[in-house]
Amino acid sequence: MGRLSVSLCGIELDNPVIPASGTFGYGHEFAALYDINCLGSFSFKGTTLQPRFGNPVPRIAEGNAGMLNAVGLQNPGVDAVISRELPKLREVFHKPVIANVSGFSVDEYAQVCAKLDGEEQVGWLEVNISCPNVHGGGMSFGTDPKSAAEVTRAVRAVAKKPVLVKLSPNVTDIVAIAKACEDAGADGLSLINTVMALRIDLKTRRPVLANVTGGLSGPAVFPLALRMVWQVSQAVKIPVVGLGGVSSAEDVIEMLLAGATAVQVGAVNLKNPFVCKEIIEKLPAVMDRYGIENIQDIIGGAHG
Repeated sequence: MGRLSVSLCGIELDNPVIPASGTFGYGHEFAALYDINCLGSFSFKGTTLQPRFGNPVPRIAEGNAGMLNAVGLQNPGVDAVISRELPKLREVFHKPVIANVSGFSVDEYAQVCAKLDGEEQVGWLEVNISCPNVHGGGMSFGTDPKSAAEVTRAVRAVAKKPVLVKLSPNVTDIVAIAKACEDAGADGLSLINTVMALRIDLKTRRPVLANVTGGLSGPAVFPLALRMVWQVSQAVKIPVVGLGGVSSAEDVIEMLLAGATAVQVGAVNLKNPFVCKEIIEKLPAVMDRYGIENIQDIIGGAHG
């Protein structure tokens, strides 16, 4: 293993930097800009059983230190992803990819995961029980330990590949939900997803987003994400993927010290499409500055 390498659920990554779902499409869009094989992996766009147009517009709003989105899981559906998107991805990305899955029922999660589990390039299934922008799905499963465990068990029953459960920060006790997922068979956890937020247009005196609320991402949520990664990584024995406001090599190091095994980079991809490549290139110098020989050695290092 190289000095940037980490192992996530038994699969080696060349480095811990992973573009987050919803900010990197299905990969080939960014492959037109640079060789995306420099990435550890990436999590592709949230995929559901049936095609989804998403929420009405406007569905993006700016925040003081981030952005709000209420896209609503727009995607072509799992069959189109398998027949159209994954073949295009294979041409430009030669590593295992993370398949992000959403659903509106336990059975739908299981059906989508069963289909994607059979795809050779899919390395992990990231089960999103945390989307705050879809009525009747996503976060409704992620705010209750029993519901979270039910989805996890259903997916575990049909999947042979590692299952990462993506958790919501919009809860009172994220540790209880993390432990419920671990007990139900999750191989790892991704956290956090976006935080429920609101902006109001002063001219119209109405919410900016057609959905009224949206998910806040970007630097504003980084300290919150770091705190939750810290708490969850101490409470479970499975690996944690940390995300939420990560935008620099220093942020990656901080996330790993808090207990993350790998780190996803989200909203900043929309501001600077080269940011993940730049973070990876800067990591060795940042590690040298802080006396870090191998990045895997610092995972959870802040816990003492």
